[in-house]
Amino acid sequence: LAHAVGGPPYQLPGCALGFFLQIYLLDVAQLDPFYASIILFVGRAWDAITDPMVGFFISKTSWTRFGRLMPWIMFSTPFAVISYFLIWFVPDISRGQVMWYLVFYCIFQTLVTCFHVPYSALTMFISREQSERDSATAYRMTVEVLGTVLGTAIQGQIVGKVVPPCIESPLFIGKTNSSVAMEELNMTHDTGSLTDTRNAYMIAAGVIGGLYILCAVILSVGVREKRESSELQSDEPVSFFQGLKLVMNHSAYIKLIAGFLFTSLAFMLLEGNFALFCTYTLGFRNEFQNILLAIMLSATLTIPLWQWFLTRFGKKTAVYVGISSAIPFLIMVAVLDSNLIITYIVAVAAGISVAAAFLLPWSMLPDVIDDFKLQHPDSHGHEAIFFSFYVFFTKFTSGVSLGISTLSLDFAGYQTRGCSQPNEVNITLKMLVSAVPVGLILLGLLLFKLYPIDEEKRRKNKKALQDLR
Repeated sequence: LAHAVGGPPYQLPGCALGFFLQIYLLDVAQLDPFYASIILFVGRAWDAITDPMVGFFISKTSWTRFGRLMPWIMFSTPFAVISYFLIWFVPDISRGQVMWYLVFYCIFQTLVTCFHVPYSALTMFISREQSERDSATAYRMTVEVLGTVLGTAIQGQIVGKVVPPCIESPLFIGKTNSSVAMEELNMTHDTGSLTDTRNAYMIAAGVIGGLYILCAVILSVGVREKRESSELQSDEPVSFFQGLKLVMNHSAYIKLIAGFLFTSLAFMLLEGNFALFCTYTLGFRNEFQNILLAIMLSATLTIPLWQWFLTRFGKKTAVYVGISSAIPFLIMVAVLDSNLIITYIVAVAAGISVAAAFLLPWSMLPDVIDDFKLQHPDSHGHEAIFFSFYVFFTKFTSGVSLGISTLSLDFAGYQTRGCSQPNEVNITLKMLVSAVPVGLILLGLLLFKLYPIDEEKRRKNKKALQDLR
């Protein structure tokens, strides 16, 4: 349980940034969509690069009385919280705003990586048993998805109370006389001012930062790393780059990454554009935070269902059933007319699929590491490489996709703080939350057929590892 509580410090701010950073940069900080796309792309790309870097430094870290991974978690936490708060602060400077967000976004991503990579690898150091690690992963994923619910609820409910004022389209203003035009320009569809909205974002950041620290303290106090006896007997550990070469030549790992790369990308695209889609395309400006909450609550409640399903029917079957279940609902939300009840039904159904996408990669990575250990019994200490490079590939591609999606909105004619958007923007948003994710999910599932570790192979590996020990 203490191990599981370490999950929210990554998910709380990650969820808030994933769902709200794009709309914050465009409508609250009022950056040009082109510069917003640069911040989103560079920030995510840098986040991706830091994963293998931190994995490298962890592999070089000596064991201490706190363990090898725990010091990284403890020392990165306070600085991560400070940098996170500054992301949601609008500096009173006419120039340099883009650099402000870029610098603090990159600093935060580096520090949260220093927390998350060792935390992810910690699964391998709390037990040797596959069943115990699967159980720990299920606990962790349940609490992590609960963290995303909290992140969505805190950010959404605090910020949603004060919707940023919008401006009528210049095309509409041009059809009226100048006095009416000025009156329309100053009209807002909500009572909140821009200052109130900015304050709300900072309050939400403060609450999330406080929870980050609390969870990190519980993790540090409640969990002890178990150093494997086989590692104690190892005289000369394999270097990081030799280990990286071995890991990248491991067929099962590459196939697992290839499958989840596209499915993860589909859900990240949906996450990054969903707030804009609800606000402008569906017209639910005052409801989108509740729709997001429905997705995350649904995901949290169905994590135990997927844990039972994968133990009963196998992990590969769970991937096909769980992730593909989102496809009809993603199509439905784009094809049908705007309807709040249908949108909530789609949100609940999407949450069920999100739960599977959350749980399965982290449940399957330890199986790949066990398979690797059987093939390379004399090579130790590569757990952080497996976890960090999986995260690297998914983050880097999500950075590219978010940058391209924000640029696509710019080309479509996105109006910053507009009460409505041109038809081209609405079509683009439909593509970004429906057609493109569906295509990526289908491609990911097709690639996943190549993944070699089924239930029979997993049982054989478990017995072989027990014999080896």
